[in-house]
Amino acid sequence: MVARSPHGQAATWPPTLTIQRDGICIQTITPAPDLSDTLKVSAQEIALKIADVIGLVGVMAVELFVVDDQLVVNELAARPHNSGHWSIEGSVTSQFEQHLRAILDLPLGDTSMRAEFAVMGNVLGGAKTDMYRPYLHLFARTPYLKVHQYRKEVRAGRKVGHVTAIGNNLTTLESEVSHAVNYMNGVVDE
Repeated sequence: MVARSPHGQAATWPPTLTIQRDGICIQTITPAPDLSDTLKVSAQEIALKIADVIGLVGVMAVELFVVDDQLVVNELAARPHNSGHWSIEGSVTSQFEQHLRAILDLPLGDTSMRAEFAVMGNVLGGAKTDMYRPYLHLFARTPYLKVHQYRKEVRAGRKVGHVTAIGNNLTTLESEVSHAVNYMNGVVDE
Protein backbone atom coordinates (compact mmCIF):
# COMPACT_ATOMS: atom_id res chain seq x y z
CA MET A 1 0.00 0.00 0.00
CA VAL A 2 1.21 3.45 -0.93
CA ALA A 3 -0.22 6.94 -0.52
CA ARG A 4 0.69 10.14 -2.35
CA SER A 5 -0.54 13.72 -2.13
CA PRO A 6 -0.90 16.26 -4.98
CA HIS A 7 2.34 17.99 -4.00
CA GLY A 8 4.21 14.67 -4.09
CA GLN A 9 4.54 13.64 -0.45
CA ALA A 10 4.38 9.85 -0.37
CA ALA A 11 4.36 7.06 2.21
CA THR A 12 4.15 3.28 2.24
CA TRP A 13 3.05 0.68 4.74
CA PRO A 14 5.01 -2.53 5.32
CA PRO A 15 4.42 -5.16 2.61
CA THR A 16 1.49 -7.47 3.33
CA LEU A 17 1.13 -11.15 2.52
CA THR A 18 -2.31 -11.96 1.13
CA ILE A 19 -3.60 -15.52 1.28
CA GLN A 20 -6.12 -16.36 -1.43
CA ARG A 21 -8.66 -19.15 -1.76
CA ASP A 22 -10.72 -19.52 -4.94
CA GLY A 23 -9.60 -16.07 -6.05
CA ILE A 24 -10.76 -14.37 -2.82
CA CYS A 25 -8.44 -12.91 -0.19
CA ILE A 26 -9.15 -14.82 3.01
CA GLN A 27 -6.32 -13.53 5.20
CA THR A 28 -3.54 -10.94 5.32
CA ILE A 29 -0.40 -10.88 7.42
CA THR A 30 1.60 -7.70 7.88
CA PRO A 31 4.51 -7.47 7.55
CA ALA A 32 4.83 -10.30 5.03
CA PRO A 33 6.56 -12.91 7.22
CA ASP A 34 8.63 -14.79 4.63
CA LEU A 35 9.76 -11.80 2.58
CA SER A 36 13.43 -10.87 2.99
CA ASP A 37 14.28 -7.42 4.29
CA THR A 38 15.79 -6.61 0.89
CA LEU A 39 12.56 -7.51 -0.92
CA LYS A 40 10.49 -5.59 1.65
CA VAL A 41 12.48 -2.44 0.91
CA SER A 42 12.29 -3.12 -2.84
CA ALA A 43 8.50 -3.55 -2.65
CA GLN A 44 8.14 -0.18 -0.96
CA GLU A 45 10.49 1.47 -3.47
CA ILE A 46 8.50 0.01 -6.39
CA ALA A 47 5.22 1.26 -4.91
CA LEU A 48 6.68 4.75 -4.40
CA LYS A 49 8.07 4.84 -7.94
CA ILE A 50 4.75 3.77 -9.49
CA ALA A 51 2.84 6.33 -7.40
CA ASP A 52 5.17 9.07 -8.58
CA VAL A 53 5.17 8.06 -12.26
CA ILE A 54 1.37 7.89 -12.51
CA GLY A 55 0.85 11.01 -10.39
CA LEU A 56 -1.22 9.13 -7.81
CA VAL A 57 -3.37 11.21 -5.49
CA GLY A 58 -4.77 9.06 -2.70
CA VAL A 59 -4.09 5.48 -1.68
CA MET A 60 -3.20 2.55 -3.92
CA ALA A 61 -2.61 -1.16 -3.43
CA VAL A 62 0.32 -2.50 -5.44
CA GLU A 63 0.10 -6.28 -5.79
CA LEU A 64 3.46 -7.92 -6.32
CA PHE A 65 4.54 -11.51 -6.82
CA VAL A 66 7.94 -12.96 -6.00
CA VAL A 67 9.33 -14.82 -9.02
CA ASP A 68 12.88 -16.20 -8.84
CA ASP A 69 13.63 -13.86 -5.91
CA GLN A 70 12.50 -10.85 -7.99
CA LEU A 71 9.39 -8.73 -7.50
CA VAL A 72 6.92 -8.58 -10.38
CA VAL A 73 4.01 -6.12 -10.44
CA ASN A 74 0.69 -7.90 -10.98
CA GLU A 75 -2.06 -5.38 -10.26
CA LEU A 76 -2.70 -1.81 -9.14
CA ALA A 77 -5.85 -0.73 -7.27
CA ALA A 78 -5.98 3.06 -6.82
CA ARG A 79 -8.26 3.15 -3.78
CA PRO A 80 -8.36 1.93 -0.19
CA HIS A 81 -8.12 -1.84 -0.55
CA ASN A 82 -9.06 -4.99 1.33
CA SER A 83 -5.37 -5.89 1.65
CA GLY A 84 -4.89 -2.72 3.71
CA HIS A 85 -7.81 -3.17 6.12
CA TRP A 86 -5.35 -4.36 8.77
CA SER A 87 -4.14 -0.75 8.99
CA ILE A 88 -7.31 0.37 10.80
CA GLU A 89 -6.00 -1.18 14.02
CA GLY A 90 -2.46 -2.09 13.02
CA SER A 91 -1.01 1.21 11.83
CA VAL A 92 -0.68 4.64 13.40
CA THR A 93 -2.44 6.03 10.31
CA SER A 94 -4.95 3.78 8.55
CA GLN A 95 -5.29 3.62 4.78
CA PHE A 96 -8.65 5.41 5.08
CA GLU A 97 -7.30 8.35 7.08
CA GLN A 98 -4.27 8.50 4.81
CA HIS A 99 -6.48 8.54 1.70
CA LEU A 100 -8.31 11.59 3.05
CA ARG A 101 -5.06 13.30 4.03
CA ALA A 102 -3.67 12.66 0.55
CA ILE A 103 -6.64 13.85 -1.50
CA LEU A 104 -6.99 16.95 0.70
CA ASP A 105 -3.24 17.63 0.31
CA LEU A 106 -2.70 17.50 4.07
CA PRO A 107 0.55 16.17 5.55
CA LEU A 108 0.54 12.39 5.37
CA GLY A 109 0.43 10.43 8.62
CA ASP A 110 2.78 7.95 10.23
CA THR A 111 2.46 4.46 8.70
CA SER A 112 4.37 2.69 11.49
CA MET A 113 2.82 -0.45 12.88
CA ARG A 114 1.29 -0.43 16.37
CA ALA A 115 2.56 -3.97 17.06
CA GLU A 116 4.99 -6.42 15.50
CA PHE A 117 2.25 -8.13 13.45
CA ALA A 118 -1.27 -7.50 12.18
CA VAL A 119 -3.46 -10.36 10.95
CA MET A 120 -6.74 -9.71 9.16
CA GLY A 121 -9.24 -12.37 8.12
CA ASN A 122 -12.15 -11.75 5.78
CA VAL A 123 -15.59 -12.90 6.90
CA LEU A 124 -17.44 -14.43 3.97
CA GLY A 125 -21.16 -14.95 3.79
CA GLY A 126 -22.13 -18.51 4.61
CA ALA A 127 -24.65 -20.48 6.60
CA LYS A 128 -25.01 -17.88 9.36
CA THR A 129 -27.16 -14.88 8.58
CA ASP A 130 -27.31 -13.50 12.15
CA MET A 131 -24.08 -11.55 12.27
CA TYR A 132 -24.74 -10.05 15.74
CA ARG A 133 -24.78 -13.10 18.01
CA PRO A 134 -21.24 -14.17 17.10
CA TYR A 135 -19.95 -10.96 18.69
CA LEU A 136 -21.04 -12.17 22.13
CA HIS A 137 -18.91 -15.29 21.82
CA LEU A 138 -15.95 -13.66 20.10
CA PHE A 139 -15.60 -10.74 22.47
CA ALA A 140 -15.95 -12.98 25.52
CA ARG A 141 -13.37 -15.43 24.15
CA THR A 142 -10.90 -12.94 22.65
CA PRO A 143 -11.54 -9.34 23.75
CA TYR A 144 -8.69 -7.86 21.69
CA LEU A 145 -10.22 -8.89 18.36
CA LYS A 146 -11.64 -6.10 16.22
CA VAL A 147 -14.64 -7.12 14.14
CA HIS A 148 -15.88 -5.00 11.24
CA GLN A 149 -19.14 -5.66 9.42
CA TYR A 150 -19.93 -4.09 6.08
CA ARG A 151 -23.73 -4.30 6.45
CA LYS A 152 -24.01 -6.11 3.14
CA GLU A 153 -26.60 -8.72 2.35
CA VAL A 154 -25.18 -12.08 3.43
CA ARG A 155 -24.55 -14.34 0.43
CA ALA A 156 -22.28 -17.36 0.14
CA GLY A 157 -18.71 -16.31 -0.61
CA ARG A 158 -19.36 -12.56 -0.39
CA LYS A 159 -17.08 -10.46 1.83
CA VAL A 160 -19.36 -9.21 4.60
CA GLY A 161 -16.75 -8.13 7.12
CA HIS A 162 -13.32 -8.71 8.55
CA VAL A 163 -11.59 -9.50 11.83
CA THR A 164 -8.23 -8.02 12.83
CA ALA A 165 -5.82 -8.73 15.66
CA ILE A 166 -2.47 -7.10 16.36
CA GLY A 167 0.31 -8.33 18.62
CA ASN A 168 3.75 -9.88 18.79
CA ASN A 169 2.99 -13.62 18.49
CA LEU A 170 2.15 -14.39 14.87
CA THR A 171 1.09 -17.98 15.53
CA THR A 172 -1.43 -16.91 18.19
CA LEU A 173 -2.78 -14.08 16.03
CA GLU A 174 -3.29 -16.37 13.02
CA SER A 175 -5.05 -18.95 15.20
CA GLU A 176 -7.37 -16.44 16.89
CA VAL A 177 -8.29 -14.65 13.65
CA SER A 178 -8.89 -17.97 11.85
CA HIS A 179 -11.12 -19.17 14.69
CA ALA A 180 -13.09 -15.90 14.68
CA VAL A 181 -13.60 -15.98 10.92
CA ASN A 182 -14.61 -19.65 10.99
CA TYR A 183 -17.03 -18.95 13.83
CA MET A 184 -18.61 -16.01 12.05
CA ASN A 185 -18.79 -18.03 8.81
CA GLY A 186 -20.55 -20.88 10.62
CA VAL A 187 -17.70 -23.37 10.10
CA VAL A 188 -17.21 -23.90 13.86
CA ASP A 189 -19.74 -23.57 16.68
CA GLU A 190 -17.48 -22.57 19.59
